[in-house]
Amino acid sequence: MKDDWRSAGLPAADAELCAFAEQLTTDPASCGPDEVDALRASGHTDPAIHDAAQVIGYFNYINRVADALGVDLEPEMLRRQ
Repeated sequence: MKDDWRSAGLPAADAELCAFAEQLTTDPASCGPDEVDALRASGHTDPAIHDAAQVIGYFNYINRVADALGVDLEPEMLRRQ
């Protein structure tokens, strides 16, 4: 799933959430009401969508800060790559 969530055989609701995460990460300006409506249509509640957007946004933010400051990965993280 780490390399290709599309071929992981995820349930539709999970795949929709992964698509949202990818879009919010790669093209945040394109996210809006249509994406939220798609998440709702796949069964996600408004609080769950809010939580997902917060977590996705935070991870994107903190990774960009770490990249900008040249933060090295912890040794145990290097082994997982």
